[in-house]
Amino acid sequence: MSGRPGATGGPLRLGTRKSLMATTQSQRVADLLTERTGHAVELVGVTTQGDVSKALVAQMGGTGVFVNALRDKILSGEVDFAVHSLKDLPTSETPGIALAATPARDDPRDALCSPVKLADLPHGARVGTGSPRRIAQLRALRPDLDVIPIRGNADTRLAKVTDGELDAVVLAHAGLRRIGRVEAVGEVFDTDQMLPAPGQGALALECRSDRADLRELLGTVNDAATRRAVTAERTILAVLEAGCSAPVGTYAAEVEEELHLTATVAAYDGSRQIRLSASGHPDAAEQIGRDLADRLLAQGADQLMGERD
Repeated sequence: MSGRPGATGGPLRLGTRKSLMATTQSQRVADLLTERTGHAVELVGVTTQGDVSKALVAQMGGTGVFVNALRDKILSGEVDFAVHSLKDLPTSETPGIALAATPARDDPRDALCSPVKLADLPHGARVGTGSPRRIAQLRALRPDLDVIPIRGNADTRLAKVTDGELDAVVLAHAGLRRIGRVEAVGEVFDTDQMLPAPGQGALALECRSDRADLRELLGTVNDAATRRAVTAERTILAVLEAGCSAPVGTYAAEVEEELHLTATVAAYDGSRQIRLSASGHPDAAEQIGRDLADRLLAQGADQLMGERD
């Protein structure tokens, strides 16, 4: 591809959080872009609010705490584009920012990091997670568990198990695979047990919306099936007006030219869940998500999301 790749005329500058997880997945995107376009890509580390604060994500306002600083760097021209975990992205559009690509999705499921499976954890076992969605679904599966809110990167959380502070932690399987820590996994939850966060396992590439040349270049790593699936999932969140910290799980996948979408809204204490499914043509992903969200609301999803123990 001809023309200057970056705003400076040099390599494309990829903005990324500085954690091992973020830099690992950003480097994967950089290598894929170079392979498909021939353009050099360099990583630029950015510190976000979510990296600095020790508060739980939900206490910091949820969606956007890992994203806003990267977007500011894009808009100011300090970086050309950014790579995010798609589940961290707010569903509302940001002026001047375009979602240019979603590469092929990794395993979207959650994983229990423990020497044993969930069913074999002792009564009252201490399980750590910072996600209200995981907390609600864990309590629905095992009401006897002592679910403890935690923060920190994957290694920090895993250390709480090896040190004996916790009996288990729940993390995204895709992230554990990316950093080479699958040996810590005792069980990968089937989506029938625990629905993942909307967009979990997928990455998002954002750039300035007025950079048509860059949007085209980044589009070379876009996976259309992933884009349709996460569109359906994220539409659920948007219609429910719920952020990434809400107890909402979704999963969409294409099977035999049909898009199948399942979503759940769970009470924080695990006592109640509304779980519904829908399917339709993949090109109607947004409408499938919108219709399913309306059905969830009709069954009282907004009341469940508003409850806290």
